[in-house]
Amino acid sequence: MNKRKLSCLQAHVSHPGEAEVISLTQGEVALPAPDQVLIQVHYAGVNGPDIAQRKGLYPAPEGASPVLGLEVSGTIVALGESVTQWRIGDKVCALVPGGGYGELVVTWAAHCLPIPNGLNLAQAAALPETFFTVWGHLFMRGGLQAGETVLIHGGSGGIGSAAIALAKQLGAKVIATSSSQQKCQYCLDLGADHALNYRDDTLLEQILAIAPDGVDVVLDMASGDMINLNLKALRLEGRLVTIALLRGVTANVDVFRLMAKRITWTGATLRPQSVAAKAKIADALREQVWPLFATSSAQPLVPQLFAEFAFSEVVAAHRLMESGQHTGKIVLKMAAAGELSG
Repeated sequence: MNKRKLSCLQAHVSHPGEAEVISLTQGEVALPAPDQVLIQVHYAGVNGPDIAQRKGLYPAPEGASPVLGLEVSGTIVALGESVTQWRIGDKVCALVPGGGYGELVVTWAAHCLPIPNGLNLAQAAALPETFFTVWGHLFMRGGLQAGETVLIHGGSGGIGSAAIALAKQLGAKVIATSSSQQKCQYCLDLGADHALNYRDDTLLEQILAIAPDGVDVVLDMASGDMINLNLKALRLEGRLVTIALLRGVTANVDVFRLMAKRITWTGATLRPQSVAAKAKIADALREQVWPLFATSSAQPLVPQLFAEFAFSEVVAAHRLMESGQHTGKIVLKMAAAGELSG
């Protein structure tokens, strides 16, 4: 890799802790390796893994930038010598291995995607981490197909919103859960066929009233004490896909039910996956999802931006993310975004 470094403003975490441990300081970014690009960041998405990393619960993989931020939109300003699919000046949205909370970031050329038809740069920055996660886990790993029924927990968040929109666009029936009537209505507005409050003691009964034989797939962001409800909600040979642990990392699992129903239980995180694995997801998104933005029915796929913060307000953005008082996505706007976004 090129040893030369460029200086830029970045959001650094001094030590694990609450949002106040984040500060904006000058840092360094290396010039891109042969198969990488350097992006001048316009917007960066704020996501749950950023909160976990800030708290010391989700360390950056070996070789990745320790700076927070997993998705951006921006302008390519330098190319690795092997990159042929992009040009300097191209505007892209990109999955990044870290460092998204900065004026400059390096990522692999294969993890960049064009700005979808009709979207602005703020909306585009809210796509990569969520769409890579949903496509890679719900569709590639979970095998969701048109005509099947999927149960999506946490439907009002960034991941849940994208999961609802993609599942509906591709012909699945969607049951979403969320924590309030307002958030359930948000899920319905996104296209969910049903939206249920996961705090309701009759949640399982409501799910089975909608899908008497059980659902085909559960996208589980809760884990913990929700696992057995998920197993009960699944049909014979259903698939449980666990992608987050918001209700705990351990569970007392009814293994007999898992066996009796012949359930496939899988799980993954996106960030530690190989460069090639994430490139494969990017290729699938480019071929199967990005063309949908050009259709008249694309509106549900457009990320719903709940709040946009200036880069200097990153602490406030993290506080909002942790409060759970948002629906959809939160993004950070870099200082130069206005002059670059034409």
